[in-house]
Amino acid sequence: MNFDLAGKRVLVSAGGSGIGRTIVKGFVAQGARVVTCDINSDFVDDLKTAMPNVMAEVVDVGDETAVHDFCSAAIDHLGGLDCLINNAGIAGPTLPLEEIDATDWNACLNVCLNSQFYFSKACIPSLRESGDASITNLSSAAGKHGFAYRTPYAAAKWGVIGLTKSLAIELGADKIRVNAILPGLVAGDRQRNVLSAKAQRLGKSYDEVEQDAFSYTSIKDYVTAQDIADQIMYLASPSGRRISGQAIAVDGDTKMLA
Repeated sequence: MNFDLAGKRVLVSAGGSGIGRTIVKGFVAQGARVVTCDINSDFVDDLKTAMPNVMAEVVDVGDETAVHDFCSAAIDHLGGLDCLINNAGIAGPTLPLEEIDATDWNACLNVCLNSQFYFSKACIPSLRESGDASITNLSSAAGKHGFAYRTPYAAAKWGVIGLTKSLAIELGADKIRVNAILPGLVAGDRQRNVLSAKAQRLGKSYDEVEQDAFSYTSIKDYVTAQDIADQIMYLASPSGRRISGQAIAVDGDTKMLA
């Protein structure tokens, strides 16, 4: 599928593995110029080997100064910026609220929500100069339905939607479109770890918890990282030029999370 993205200048946060790496790979395959970062130096080194044309650095996305410095270097490297993808996130704890440590709560919100503020703040001046700019923020089905025992994650992902819709209004006059993607049950290590933690807490088997999760979806299958990357590339493409302020579910029609 050709999204007509050749020459686009793209910054992806947390692109070293999982969804982020698939997004990076997708944009590179479309002929875009991509910069990315990750907290894991092994992921960064591996990505540089696999995709030597991609600028990749080790960055703590929860550190505003580090994010600002990285974005400045990335934008200089690209000669401007057309597309920002705020992908960074962590799962956070799986516990009743009264058992959650404030440190874990703050860490989850810092990575899942604050980092999107940091990257957007650093990149908006350059996006204004693009003429065809977009920001895509990763939220979650948990940002639409809530998620018991995952309150820090759900709170952050609801916050992402508020950030998205507010920025879409704020930046509309600059022709910068801003949208959020809400993945559901995504295939990969993070989802397995979340379901495993829930199974342990409930005293159930992994298969039972997985079956329960799919009982609330119309399509009984995992969303793939490629599904998410394709939607993001569409929004960044000329075909997405009139789409802004939307919270777009890619979740197999999830009715609730429990």
